[in-house]
Amino acid sequence: MKVLITDKINEAAGKVLEGVAEVEFIPTLPEDELAEKIKDFDALMVRSQTKVTKKILEAGKKLKIVGRAGVGVDNIDVEAATQNGIIVVNSPDGNTNAAAEHTIALMLAMSRNIPAAVKSTKEGKWERSKFTGVEVFGKTLGIIGFGKIGHHVADVAIALGMKVVVSDPYTSQEAVEKIGAKYIKSLDEFWGICDYITIHTPKTKETTYLINRNTLNRMKKGVRIINCARGGIIDEAALKEAVEAGQVQSAAIDVFETEPDITASPLYKCEGNIIITPHLGASTAEAQFNVAIDVAEQIRDVLSGGSAKAAINIPALKSDILEPVKDYMKLSENLGQLVQQLSTGNLKAIKISVNGNLANLNIAPLEVAVQKGIFSSTGEGVNFVNAPLIAKKRGIDTVTSKTEKDCTFIGSISVKLVTDSGENIATGALIAQNMPRIVRINDYNMSIEAEKHMLMIPHENKPSMVAKVAAVIGENNININRMQVVQKSNKKDNVSIMIITTDRDVDDLTMQKINKIDGIKNAQYIKLNA
Repeated sequence: MKVLITDKINEAAGKVLEGVAEVEFIPTLPEDELAEKIKDFDALMVRSQTKVTKKILEAGKKLKIVGRAGVGVDNIDVEAATQNGIIVVNSPDGNTNAAAEHTIALMLAMSRNIPAAVKSTKEGKWERSKFTGVEVFGKTLGIIGFGKIGHHVADVAIALGMKVVVSDPYTSQEAVEKIGAKYIKSLDEFWGICDYITIHTPKTKETTYLINRNTLNRMKKGVRIINCARGGIIDEAALKEAVEAGQVQSAAIDVFETEPDITASPLYKCEGNIIITPHLGASTAEAQFNVAIDVAEQIRDVLSGGSAKAAINIPALKSDILEPVKDYMKLSENLGQLVQQLSTGNLKAIKISVNGNLANLNIAPLEVAVQKGIFSSTGEGVNFVNAPLIAKKRGIDTVTSKTEKDCTFIGSISVKLVTDSGENIATGALIAQNMPRIVRINDYNMSIEAEKHMLMIPHENKPSMVAKVAAVIGENNININRMQVVQKSNKKDNVSIMIITTDRDVDDLTMQKINKIDGIKNAQYIKLNA
């Protein structure tokens, strides 16, 4: 495995990946050069400088994951990554403190005219009256976006004695009021009541130019504005006009549409009271270390066959959703692989049912895991990102049901695969903490651990069947790890099944010999990603 790291990311990221992948650190490259370079790499890690375009993603035929060491991913073409089955991750928490503190610092700096006062004093002047400022105590701070950063800013502002109002359609009134702030549902009510406004949202279609000539004119005259979120949320030309006209008393801007070419921004030559900084929101030693470690750990986990805790293009694998069901993830994937390999014919539908403690949980991650298991047996490059897309493109419905009936186990999940030739079903369960087992395959009850190499051998109940199969396996230098023989649950016929796990793959010739044994009924070799 090979990982490419660019954009001056903390070298601690390389240490996290030691033993998993070969790591190469490079400077920021233009699109064409990176597209050529990326061909040999399994993962790419960037900050904000590198634009990970569709061209780069399509050139990275081996790419499994792209990590952004920071919060935003607007420099990554997430849609193109998804189409190419590439996981996109970020570090939503790593720079929370840094960004919130920079916001507060800018707010205080412009309130007390600190940058201009520093410049004047260094010129040998003593202009105390010229730089008379205002206190933030008792003023109203309007926060747009109540994620982790916005929440932290609110906490600090309240501690400073400010009144805080929040506008965010994705949070609740209860969450805002819990910290002592006021929830404003409509921005129409929001603009005119704020002495300060700070933005903490991603740049989306909804937030692009959210602050524009119209909204600026609806704000309280003399408002002060801070943006440490993303360039493009504010119409910079409109803000320049508003600052110079006095509608906006002052502004503190850390992010721009034309980064890093600040000279292209209308704010560069603004003659009004404005502070500009070069995207310093996450630029603390602690934040850069934290985001590097966080994203490197996710890359390591994905390259090792695990999942990422902050995958942007896999909503089902967000940490708060994944955590309650994580013990069932590998089991669900294995069930999908198992029923797919047992089945013949054209796939028509996937049916999932859960029981026990799973019935009360969000099992979206398990649905994705089942889909990954089913489609991973049909081709290369199937992962948690593109498995649902594959199902959708093939017109295959995934139907999930939950039952409230008593469950013998802590929780169980059943996967039924319906084809035009019939259907197969397999059930897995957590029989104890950290003990997942396959407990049923079609009409056979059992309790067996999923392993990489498995044999399913239906056979007539007569003497020496196990010995004959074991002899063929041994003659071909294959070691048996475990074996279980079970009868059908209804016991109406004279057929049982051997489930055998081995230390390596079982070749076609060995399977042919097993199937030639008198009394064997269509033995199958199953290979799982166990």
